[in-house]
Amino acid sequence: MRDLLRSQKDILIAIIVTFTVVYADRLTKLFFSDLLADGESLPVIHNVLHMTLVHNTGVAFGFFKDQGIVFIVIPIIAIFLLIFNIYYYRRNDQALSRIYIIAFSLILGGAIGNLIDRIVYGHVIDFIDFRIWPVFNIADSAITIGAVIIAIKCFRLSAK
Repeated sequence: MRDLLRSQKDILIAIIVTFTVVYADRLTKLFFSDLLADGESLPVIHNVLHMTLVHNTGVAFGFFKDQGIVFIVIPIIAIFLLIFNIYYYRRNDQALSRIYIIAFSLILGGAIGNLIDRIVYGHVIDFIDFRIWPVFNIADSAITIGAVIIAIKCFRLSAK
C-alpha cells in the first residue's frame, strides 16, 4: 500500500512540475510576444537584463539555426525517452528519487513548451536576454536546470 501511495505522489509531482513549466513558459512567451516586436528589447536592468523578443529557429540558446523538421522530431523522441525512462524504473521495481522525478519533469515540461512553439509557429519564442549569453526562455531554463540536477546526481553517484 505504501508503494502505491508513493507511486501516486510521484506521478502527481511529475504532472504538477511538468504542467507548471509548460504553463509558465506559454504564459511568458505570449506576454512578451504581445508586448514586443521581433528583435525589440526592453531593459529591465540596463546592460544586464533585458527582455528581447527573438524568434529562434535553432535549438536551445540559438544554436544550429534553420534545421527545420529535425527540431520537431528530436523533442518528440526526447519526450518519449523521458517517459520510457520513468516507466522502465517503475516496471523493474526501482523507485526513482524525487529529485530525479523533478529533474525529468523539468526537462519534459521544457521540451513540451518549446515543441509547442515549433509546431505552432515554426520557431521558438525567446525573450530573456542577459546580454552576455544567447536569448532564452522559461523552457530552456527548465531543461538546463533539470539536466544540471541529473548531472550532479550522476557525478555524486560515480564518486562513491
